Amino acid sequence: MYIDTHAHLTYSPLYEDALAVIERAKSAGVSPIICVGTDLQSSRRAIAMTERFDNIYITVGIHPHDAEKLRHGWQKEVLELCRHPKVVAYGEIGLDYYRNFGPRNTQMALLAEQIEMAESLNLPLILHNRLAEDDLERCLARCGYFRGVLHCFSSNVVFARKVLAMGFHISFTGNATYGTPRIEEVIRTVPLDRLMLETDSPYLPPEGKRGEVNEPANIPLIAEKIAAIKMISVTEIENQTTDTACRFFNLPQ
Repeated sequence: MYIDTHAHLTYSPLYEDALAVIERAKSAGVSPIICVGTDLQSSRRAIAMTERFDNIYITVGIHPHDAEKLRHGWQKEVLELCRHPKVVAYGEIGLDYYRNFGPRNTQMALLAEQIEMAESLNLPLILHNRLAEDDLERCLARCGYFRGVLHCFSSNVVFARKVLAMGFHISFTGNATYGTPRIEEVIRTVPLDRLMLETDSPYLPPEGKRGEVNEPANIPLIAEKIAAIKMISVTEIENQTTDTACRFFNLPQ
């Protein structure tokens, strides 16, 4: 059994077809699924979804794209949502200097505040990074909380080694299947006990599914490619990544 450690099931069109999406995932050997919040609305939707489906666990957090949209008192609302018993991580949070939907100093301040909140809740971080490696490294080092995962990793092996040395995990999406030498070098570098699988669905479908809506049922395709890159069996990838995800998110074995 695989675990999809990062899926946006609250986004269209997955949200409207949630039952079928979850059943297709189970048929493909993928369960449970971590449904990731990116703002207050998606986090509330995730809570409603986890109350419908036993195999859905959730995260709560504010994505850097929303750094300038927050209203006064958002922290209280987030902390209240995080009290739900199936919240297993804090995120998706981080820095995004590709879209630049918010000023960099605003993104940095929001990230630092949310890292502090996650630490107070004893929750691991789900971290987003696009073209912000230097500032992300500085913020993480300054905050001093090193329990988390760099999701949808697309940086180079130098940055990978830095975050691994800090103690972080790294997860890969369909981007692992695109034949990008930089990503394949990172995959070979990341120890199996620090590596997790995700779809980031509905985004980033694996090779062979590009142009389609991505969904958790595609996790085995990502596992097969990573196994080939690491030159180990798919069974080893399945067993180790599932064990790692269970420990990271404190899920039932």
